[in-house]
Amino acid sequence: MREIGEKLGRHYSVLSRELKRNGPRGQYLPHKAQGRAQVRRHTAHKRKRLKTYALRHDIEALLMNGWSPELAAGWLNRKSGGKVISHESIYRWIYNEAPHLVYYLVRGHKKRYPKRHGKSGQMRIPSRVSIAERPQEINARTEAGHWEDDLMVSSRSVAALQVCVERVARLTRIKRIADKSACASRAAMEWMLKAYPARLRRSITYDNGLENVEHCQLNAVLGTKSYFCEPYHSWEKGTVENTNGLIRRFLPKGTDFAKISDEQVQEIEDWLNNRPRKCLGYRTPAEVFNTFVALAT
Repeated sequence: MREIGEKLGRHYSVLSRELKRNGPRGQYLPHKAQGRAQVRRHTAHKRKRLKTYALRHDIEALLMNGWSPELAAGWLNRKSGGKVISHESIYRWIYNEAPHLVYYLVRGHKKRYPKRHGKSGQMRIPSRVSIAERPQEINARTEAGHWEDDLMVSSRSVAALQVCVERVARLTRIKRIADKSACASRAAMEWMLKAYPARLRRSITYDNGLENVEHCQLNAVLGTKSYFCEPYHSWEKGTVENTNGLIRRFLPKGTDFAKISDEQVQEIEDWLNNRPRKCLGYRTPAEVFNTFVALAT
């Protein structure tokens, strides 16, 4: 070692450590030693994510229950009374050490599809009031009792799901209807909202689908006001659109709504309303809405 070190201009202890590190059983192969060195350099100074087994187990269970990494991190931090982990650490752990959990991530699409545009055509909804005239307290979500409505359709049958979401509490109501007619849609909305106090039935924001042409009759029963998005601006009622995406995790496109049961629909609704939301301080929609009900009675 000393003679080789003198020829190479290195201390003999450096050569000795190199042989012990990269020369197992006395066989030193330069190309394999170089490969091992590159691996060590790549993994050096990288902090291990989710060091404890208990934390990994808890997060895995939450993700498999349909929670996003952000929800899981926020709920765990709230439960412990301090910052335990960040959602970014969970994402890194999934992609680096637990790829089997990628399947459970929300919005798992790897490709974004271009938005479709079209011409608005002639409006056929009577007494239509544009969303541009909607009061600021609705837009700012400072007042409870304002809802967003949408109809989820099936390509396999005429059955549909009527979805209604309260803008402040994010409480979701879902009703399966036999067809996409205006009469069925109005009856479903009346059934879902009529039991709530009048102070929690102030307005409903719709899109321009023809299933909403009987909104005036619904307003007469519920005491609500109607507002309509601009044509092809579904993002203007983003709360219900986002909720539709969550529902699609259970009922993907292509599902025949005529073949699902009302019990299945109720299970999805209960899951949504008992799932904590970051925008609610990691409280659940049911918790927040029940507070409004107590104040309104």
